[in-house]
Amino acid sequence: MIVQTAAPGRPHFIIRQTDHARMSGQLALAFGNARFAPLEPREAMVFVTAHHDEGWEAIDAKPGRDPKTGLPWHLTQTPMAALIASGTRSPEFNARFNPVAGLISSMHTWGLWNGRYGLSDRIIINNVPAEVKPAAMTMLDGELARQAQLKARISADPREAHLALEAWAFHNYKLLQFFDTLALYFHLTHPEARGEAAFLNVPQGVNDDITVTVHPRDGAYVVSPWPFAGDELIVSTPGCWMSPLPEGSDIEHAYRYALTGAQIERLVAA
Repeated sequence: MIVQTAAPGRPHFIIRQTDHARMSGQLALAFGNARFAPLEPREAMVFVTAHHDEGWEAIDAKPGRDPKTGLPWHLTQTPMAALIASGTRSPEFNARFNPVAGLISSMHTWGLWNGRYGLSDRIIINNVPAEVKPAAMTMLDGELARQAQLKARISADPREAHLALEAWAFHNYKLLQFFDTLALYFHLTHPEARGEAAFLNVPQGVNDDITVTVHPRDGAYVVSPWPFAGDELIVSTPGCWMSPLPEGSDIEHAYRYALTGAQIERLVAA
């Protein structure tokens, strides 16, 4: 679950992780132009982007109340056991669709716990409580084994063998990170508080990365250099509005009957 920031006294927009992923998928679906190479394989990459948080479905269906906020557990405050469970379920789901999708999903899980393979300085595994670290390490070791198995399956198909090579795997992994973090730019922060952001290591092609910037302007968001087809892109995310609930409240009931809505964003070329 993502609990978006809110202005003082205003309700928070609450987003399921699967809905966050679906919006990421909208970005993937539109990606590619004369400067940015199209996704390869397109179907698998759009699918894994739109389902990279599928393991959260059962967790978000039964939200718990964070005693510090009175709101549902936010992504980074979710109990560790649930985080570990989600890490395995997402790659399992994507691997059933396609081995490339499974590989990139598994890399996403492993990377989240390990500084996104060096692209981030946030290394979750280093701060895991001692009592749950063995379970986390078992999960992560399992993902490395899954990646080896999936690479072997991909390599066995002469038409897709190149997608198992390190350069291609990390190319596609970095694309997923771009779609994920660009979606998080919108999902974590309420519109009035959004500023300029820079997204590093965005692939224009294999081994050819660039920085993409985003900043709000006149009700839209200017993206430069522009990585999508056309001159503008409109994306949307469903969610609901909630205010903090007092201790003892039935947060599942409150979430189920909260006012629903959507946030619609317009991205434009510079």
